[in-house]
Amino acid sequence: MVPSMQVLLVDDHEDNLFALESALAPLGYPIAASTSGVTALKTALRGAIAVAILDVVMPEVKGLDVVRYLARLEQTRLIPVILVTGMSQNTHLAAQALQLGVAALMVKPVGPWALRIKVQYLYRTSHLLHTVPTQRQEPARHPDEPTPDERGHRDTGQR
Repeated sequence: MVPSMQVLLVDDHEDNLFALESALAPLGYPIAASTSGVTALKTALRGAIAVAILDVVMPEVKGLDVVRYLARLEQTRLIPVILVTGMSQNTHLAAQALQLGVAALMVKPVGPWALRIKVQYLYRTSHLLHTVPTQRQEPARHPDEPTPDERGHRDTGQR
């Protein structure tokens, strides 16, 4: 695994950060905690963030603004984001989260098991994205279909 991959926790209330950290502690992943959207963005830009968990309502830079900014930058656009909110059943927020490509939207108080399951899955997926080299693969072909080299010979009548 990429050794320095961290879970970024962002909430302007220290008690919420403590609750999130406590819920994720059994997973053993390194945690980077932040109490503001600005600090969260700086942390994400330094790299090695596997998953970000953001509170929606924060002073200055809101959680949705952080998501928008992360999505615009090449080095941060693949960071999966879980949004956490105290606003239950907010259809407008859910629509915005969906449009922004958020991985999950959870309502406080967040269930520790549900959070762990989501974070573990996203962490592993993020790890794969960072460790598997991107390779250009040839499209699949039928076994009876000639290879490109064979096609060239057939076109010229040579073999």
